[in-house]
Amino acid sequence: MSRPADSRRPNASSDQASLAIARSPLGDEHQALALSESLALPYLGTVRPKDVRAVSALLFLDESGLGLQLTGKAAPGPVRAEFVTGKMGYRREHGGGSGQLVARAVGLHKTRASLHVLDATAGLGQDAFVLASLGCRLTLFERNPVVHALLADGLARAALNVDCAPVIERMSLEAGSSLEWLKAAGDSVADVIYLDPMFPHRDKSAQVKKEMQVFRTVVGDDADAGELLEAALRVARYRVVVKRPRKAATLAGPDPGTRVEGKSSRYDIYPIKALPNP
Repeated sequence: MSRPADSRRPNASSDQASLAIARSPLGDEHQALALSESLALPYLGTVRPKDVRAVSALLFLDESGLGLQLTGKAAPGPVRAEFVTGKMGYRREHGGGSGQLVARAVGLHKTRASLHVLDATAGLGQDAFVLASLGCRLTLFERNPVVHALLADGLARAALNVDCAPVIERMSLEAGSSLEWLKAAGDSVADVIYLDPMFPHRDKSAQVKKEMQVFRTVVGDDADAGELLEAALRVARYRVVVKRPRKAATLAGPDPGTRVEGKSSRYDIYPIKALPNP
């Protein structure tokens, strides 16, 4: 994406009362009420986000699905997990993302094997969708409950699309924290473990600024990213891949064996053993 967020805790600086559930006249009321109950957030009913003053952001349901929407007159549009249209739809229609750096970092150019990738910080699932489009089997974790709800909604909508459904079948979204799961896991739980911990983004593009503005209302940085890397290295079969800003320091722990660099981000690769080449 420019990916705004991944597997992280609710932002400690955000008051629970700064977020609520609402919908447009075309939004699903049953889904809104269920979200209000499961996330323990107030339900405001049918509203126009620009008219809301009681909270700073909404989990907002409209005809396009669930989105995270800032309130007030000057607020940008919603951020949602979208796989059918937009950038993800374009990639799917034009090769599925085989030229993406994440595919190279995972090692798809070095093996024809169908890899099981555990995305421990799934966020809105865009990198996972690229890998699933290229034939990988994905297990996704997203511990922030708001982002998890956005991702679950996006996956459910995409599963209804005839072109996306085969890709979504290769993606399994799990509940809870990947860190706790990895700590309790045995050896070789996945061929590749992928980490994209939240970081202060300095990209100045309008789209990134919009997404970061919205996500910062509910999501904080991943202070335990080094611990997550340590846990991943213990149980990955072939490699661990960590996405970072291009000029950022590596995560605490061992140095990566190699890296793949783009214009604004890079992928630190921690090889464990050679990828299979059947």
